[in-house]
Amino acid sequence: MKENVPSTVVFILLLFLNISLLNGQSPPGKPEIFKCRSPEKETFTCWWKPGADGGLPTNYTLTYHKEGETFTHECPDYKTGGPNSCYFNKKHTSIWTIYIITVNATNQMGSSSSDPRYVDVTYIVEPDPPVNLTLELKKPEDQKPYLWIKWLPPTLVDVRSGWLTLQYEIRLQPEKTAEWETHFAGQQTQFKILSLYPGQKYLVQVRCKPDHGFWSEWSPESSIQIPNDFSMKDTTMWIFVAILSAVVCLIMIWAVALKGYSMVACILPPVPGPKIKGFDTHLLEEAPDAVGCLLP
Repeated sequence: MKENVPSTVVFILLLFLNISLLNGQSPPGKPEIFKCRSPEKETFTCWWKPGADGGLPTNYTLTYHKEGETFTHECPDYKTGGPNSCYFNKKHTSIWTIYIITVNATNQMGSSSSDPRYVDVTYIVEPDPPVNLTLELKKPEDQKPYLWIKWLPPTLVDVRSGWLTLQYEIRLQPEKTAEWETHFAGQQTQFKILSLYPGQKYLVQVRCKPDHGFWSEWSPESSIQIPNDFSMKDTTMWIFVAILSAVVCLIMIWAVALKGYSMVACILPPVPGPKIKGFDTHLLEEAPDAVGCLLP
C-alpha cells in the first residue's frame, strides 16, 4: 500500500496540471526590459513589457544588484514611472556604476524571469525637450532680415555647473510642406535663420542631447508668419546685381569675339628683339604693322 502512495501523488499532480492546461492556465511568459532612461544623470527609470499571464493573476518584481556586489535589492519605487516600471531616485542612483537588473513574473502555476539588463546611468541619459521656445523676426538696417530663435535648457538639467553639457538641433518647415529643414546649433541656445520664403507660415521645433546619451523628443511646435515684404529689398538688390553682372559678361564676350586675336595683338604688340651682332633683321619688318595698329 505504501508503495502506491508516490504513484498516487504523481497521478494527482499530473491530473491537476492537465485540468489547469485545459482551463488555459500556465506559468507566466517571460517579461522583457525594453528601456532604461535618465533625464539628467541623477535619477533613472526602467520599463518592462509583461509576458503572457498564463490566465492567472501575475505579480511582477524588479530586482537588481551592482556589479561586484552579491546582495540583491528590490525596486525602490514602482509608482513614479507609471505601470510596469521602476524609478530610482537620487538616493539609489550612482554614476560610473553598472546595475544588473532583472524582472521576475510569478503566478500560481510558476514563475519566469527576463534577461538581465546591464545599465550604466552615464550612458542612458535622454533629457526632456528644451523649453520656452520663442521666435522673433529681425530687420536690422543695411542687413539681411532674419528669424531669431531662442530657447532654454530642460528644467531638470543642471547645465550651469557643467554636470551635464547639452547640444541642440533645430528644425523648421513651411506649414504647407512635408519636409523639415534641420540646423545644428551646438551648445548655444539661440540661432539665426536667414533664408526664408516671404508669405509662408513656419513651424519650428528644437531638441537636445548630452555628450553621452540620446536625443530628447522634439519640443512642442512654435509657429511664425513671415510677411510678404520680409526679404523684398534684399531680393531686388541681388536681382539687380545679377542682371548687371550678366550684361557686363555679355559685352566682354562680344568684344573678344568681334576683335579676335587682333585685339590682343594691338594691345600687347611683340617686343622688338635686342640689336646684337648676328641678329636677323628681317624679323623686325613686321614691327611697323604692330606700331600702326596703335595709331589712329
